[in-house]
Amino acid sequence: MTASERAVQLITLAAQAAADKLADDIIAYDVSEQLVITDAFLLCSGSNDRKVQAIVEEVEDRLREEAGAKPVRREGQREGRWILLDYIDVIVHVQHEEERAFYALERLWKDCPPIDLPEDINAHMAQRARGTA
Repeated sequence: MTASERAVQLITLAAQAAADKLADDIIAYDVSEQLVITDAFLLCSGSNDRKVQAIVEEVEDRLREEAGAKPVRREGQREGRWILLDYIDVIVHVQHEEERAFYALERLWKDCPPIDLPEDINAHMAQRARGTA
């Protein structure tokens, strides 16, 4: 079993929204073989609490406007360090970069197949690395 078309659509929209708010290290995994509760995870991070909140707001707005999707559950909103958006088909994790490094969710899901995202999703990180952003 692989992630549904709907899950891939939502993941792609969420990744594009996160990229528009300059989220870092945006990656997606097809977890449908490992979990029965969801098809896919999107992981991304922000450098501070305000950036994490801005990323979450953009993801929610984009998924609502372009896919008619609303999260059924939201956790961590008050703290703003790790916010989880549960859309049933997909779960979006937006973490402060310190939480991202500490919890390293990539290690937990590294055996799951990655979901291909558009090449420009993490383009701002490459620019920053070259010193042009």
